[in-house]
Amino acid sequence: MRIPDPPIDPARIARFVDEGYWVETTSNDVLDQLARETPDRLAIIDGRVRLGYGEYYRRAERLAAHFVAIGLGSDDVVAIQLPNWSEFAVAVNAAMLAGIPFCQFHSDFRGREVDFILRFTDASALILPARFRRFDYLAMLAGLRPSLPKLRHIMVVGEDLPAGYFDLRGFLDASGEPAIDREELRRRRPRANDLSRTAFTSGTTGDPKAVLHLHNTTNCAARFVNEGHRIDRNSVLLVFLPVGLNWGLLNVLQAIFAGCRVVLQEVFAAEQALALIERERVTHFCCAPAHLVSLLNVPDLCRYDLSSLQVMTTGGASCPIAVIREVRARLPGHLLELYGMLECGFQSHTTLEDDPEEVCGLVGRPLRQMGIRVVDDAGRDCQPDIAGEILTYGPSVTVGYYNNPDANDRSFSTGGWFATGDIGILDTRGYLKIVDRKKELIIRGGANIYPREIEEVLYQHPKVLEAAAVGVPDQRLGERVCACIVPRPGESVSLEELVAFLRDKIATYKLPEFLQLLDALPRTSTGKVQKGPLRDIVLQRLAPPASEQPM
Repeated sequence: MRIPDPPIDPARIARFVDEGYWVETTSNDVLDQLARETPDRLAIIDGRVRLGYGEYYRRAERLAAHFVAIGLGSDDVVAIQLPNWSEFAVAVNAAMLAGIPFCQFHSDFRGREVDFILRFTDASALILPARFRRFDYLAMLAGLRPSLPKLRHIMVVGEDLPAGYFDLRGFLDASGEPAIDREELRRRRPRANDLSRTAFTSGTTGDPKAVLHLHNTTNCAARFVNEGHRIDRNSVLLVFLPVGLNWGLLNVLQAIFAGCRVVLQEVFAAEQALALIERERVTHFCCAPAHLVSLLNVPDLCRYDLSSLQVMTTGGASCPIAVIREVRARLPGHLLELYGMLECGFQSHTTLEDDPEEVCGLVGRPLRQMGIRVVDDAGRDCQPDIAGEILTYGPSVTVGYYNNPDANDRSFSTGGWFATGDIGILDTRGYLKIVDRKKELIIRGGANIYPREIEEVLYQHPKVLEAAAVGVPDQRLGERVCACIVPRPGESVSLEELVAFLRDKIATYKLPEFLQLLDALPRTSTGKVQKGPLRDIVLQRLAPPASEQPM
């Protein structure tokens, strides 16, 4: 994967360097230093191993040397599809040590998605599990491999592998010191403005968006949030967000920059997460609002010793105010709301100094290192408290999408401002509120309806566990509102009941005109409600029977 070096305005590079954000060192240099100075300091804990920084680096260096030995270089891509296992962190750092861009993606992806990613990136090597969660990855790969001629190397993590596969776990676990050409690795060690990685936005079909990040853009995101969340060498980070996605990866890198330990939970389960917090004395974790709801619903929550918790950060989807207040009442530490995305890193978050009640429902002021504007459809800055699209600028913003000039033209304006596609409001104090995704806006009779405004009130209903609002096509009005509800256990709720509850809280034209009761809302792996699939479910349920459809 070859890109211009780097493909952004030199004036922007100079500005970020002058401001001290873009530096010459990378996470490789930090990991190397930690391994030399504090080799026994605990770095990674997963369900199988506990690695100190010395062993962490030794494994990454061993794998980097193997990458070099099999002929991989800066024009190649190492694709990594692993769960929250220590081998993921080792593989990512090994690719960077060898100067090879990597592409991490979710362990839940299956044949069609994996084929798309490997083709689009021209990946030369793939690291994947043998089996995970009862899925046979090698069987999937066998069906894909004949049509992927550029995929030359397969490395597998698992036990009792079939003959012919490279046993990555066995290779890393092996004792002894293999021959490593450290001088060659030093020559290959990347510069901070080299391409570090590519990763895909939530959709991997239709309009492919492979986001490109340099070491500097990636590392700025990790360093900035460490500063704002007071993560230091004494912190313990619990990671149950998938490391195959952006936030999980950044958690791994944050631990390196802080010199602290990271605890990897293979798959999120609320009770196990609470037990890990208690046992490992976890200080920080990041999550989606759905994870918080699961934690709060654990029976006998008070029996866990969670006194080590300092900061819980929620993002990826707007957190209902009712959930925020319940977390504050029942869990120790500070709950911060964060706004970020794959393309931009972290743009804003509430702080430990903020009055929780005053910032409830807000995502803080823009980080001092980042710029945020809210603009109207003509690109003019909105007045305070007026909704518009959020633009962002700063040293953690992507350098662009790979092989997608149309998306780059749509997303970047003059001066390097990136259009997020999110609708937000900056208040008179400079605090940002996320209103909704621009594409999720419901337009009823010419009036704009932001689903989150309805959802916030629905969450206050005592029978509602989860809520979402989507638009349903209507010939006369354009769209009408449908409320999608997951009731609390043992409860049910009617449309009339919900409308009566909402009537004196929101405008009449925003009231739901349809109701769908569901067992669960479709979500991404990071907990975002998938409004597209949810809308498809609603439309399928509302469609008349085939016998009643016109011929």
